[in-house]
Parts: sequence; structure tokens; C-alpha cells
Amino acid sequence: MTGELPTYLTTREMADLLRVKERKIYDLAAAGEIPHSRATGKLLFPRDVVLAWIENASDTPSPDAARPTVVLGSHDPLLEWALRESGSGLAAFFDGSLDGIDRFEHGEGIAAGLHVVQDGGWNTEAVSARFRYRPAVLLEWAWRSRGLIVPPGNPQGITRLADIAGRRMVSRQPSAGGQLLLERLCAEEGIALPGTEAPLARDEREAALAVLDGRAEAAFGLEASAHQFKLDFVPVCEERFDLLVSRRDWFEPPFQALVRFTRTPAFAEMARSLGGYRVEGIWTPHFNGS
Repeated sequence: MTGELPTYLTTREMADLLRVKERKIYDLAAAGEIPHSRATGKLLFPRDVVLAWIENASDTPSPDAARPTVVLGSHDPLLEWALRESGSGLAAFFDGSLDGIDRFEHGEGIAAGLHVVQDGGWNTEAVSARFRYRPAVLLEWAWRSRGLIVPPGNPQGITRLADIAGRRMVSRQPSAGGQLLLERLCAEEGIALPGTEAPLARDEREAALAVLDGRAEAAFGLEASAHQFKLDFVPVCEERFDLLVSRRDWFEPPFQALVRFTRTPAFAEMARSLGGYRVEGIWTPHFNGS
């Protein structure tokens, strides 16, 4: 972790490290609560002393602390299947992209899946500030086709996102990447989001099931989920699903069992049969913390 940091950090670098405003760093220094020195009127923060101070004062686990062998974050049907079929022994707790990032930061798992939209791309802005100085890496899992899941035969004649206006749409929890993306796309097109009476689904499977059993007329979900339940699908966009992984746990046997499995014909065939996946870039790094 220390190799990428300068011997002495500036106020700005210290603020980035702690994810606070620079004003807060000045206040901590003035109160004597953070180790620092002053040269030519400038505050400087000795790297090694500061890192030791963070380890002692922070609620965030040490990078060397053992993490539960759990994959957090957003639900992905191919990932869920691969965790089981690979024999990795990794458990899963899927409750949305942002929830997964928070739990990963607090040491509750070895990896977190996410698909958080940003200007011109996916996911890196959601993790770069928080994990810039942490031993974590953001690795591509797959590109996924996302759109509108509708009943067989598409009885409402939905052909584009604008057609969901006034429909009973599945809603997702605020921490879900799919909900963040839907809100962004609807805002761009001036479409009202579904009201509070819309059924809430906490993962991709629940979203498709709400359409299957008639509780909703449409869901903003994955092509793979539509295929699983023999529902119709209207494509809207393609998104990149990544895994934020603890660098230490990447090399451990459970995660390596998953990595090896993704290189087998069985994995490639499942990605093809589920539909809506492109996995040729799997394990491509998109962010690497210090």
C-alpha cells in the first residue's frame, strides 16, 4: 500500500486518502488530532506515521485482515451460477451495487459486483476515490444486455423506454445499479418513474418473476433473466458488470477456483445459453488501488 504514496503527503493528498474535504484536514491538524509537520508554512503528513494512525483510529479493517469468503453487491445470474458450479466455496450476498461497495469497504466480503453508470463509462468513479490507496482491483466480469422484460407476446406493445410511462413497472432498491441507470435514462428522456405502488424486487430474478406472475407489466432487467423465465425482452442498452476484488483474496484458492472455472468450455456455454452476455473481456482490470 505504501509503495504508491509519497514519503510526505500534502493536505490535498491527505484529504483524498481519508475521503474528506481539505478544510477537515486543517481542522484535525489544528486540534492536534492528526500527525503532521510544517515546512515553509505548509502542512505535510509523514506517510508511515499517518498510515499507522489510520490503522489505529479507523473503523475500516486493515488490508491484511481476513475477510469472509463472500461475494457482495449486485446480482448477476452468470456469476451466481459460476460461484456454485466452480466449487469455489464462495458464498453470495446480493443487495445492490452501492450496498456491496459499502460492505466491501467494511471488510464484509472478498469481492463486490457492480454496474454503476457514469459519464462515458461504468464503475470506476464509484470506486476510485474510496479505494485509491487500498489494495483492491476492479476487474471486468461481463457486458450485459439490459432492457425491458415484458410478458410473453408483449401484450402492451412496449418497444422503447418511453413506452413505460403509466405502466406498472418493477422498482428496485435505491442501492441497485439497475435503479440508478433507470433513473438516469428516464431523466434524460423526461419519463416519470413508477410510483410507490410498483412491486419492489431486490435482485434480477425477483424483477423477472414480478412480470411472470402479473404483479408488473414490465421490469428494467437483464436479457438473461427474461430468457430464464421465457419472457419477452426489449433491449435498451448494454452495461459493464465488474467485480471489485481484494487483491490479497484474488490469489487465495477460493477465488482462484472461480477464475479457473471461467476459462472452461462449460462457462462459455452457459454465458451463451443465458443470452445477453459478452465475456471475452473477463478479468480485464479497469482500476487498481495502491
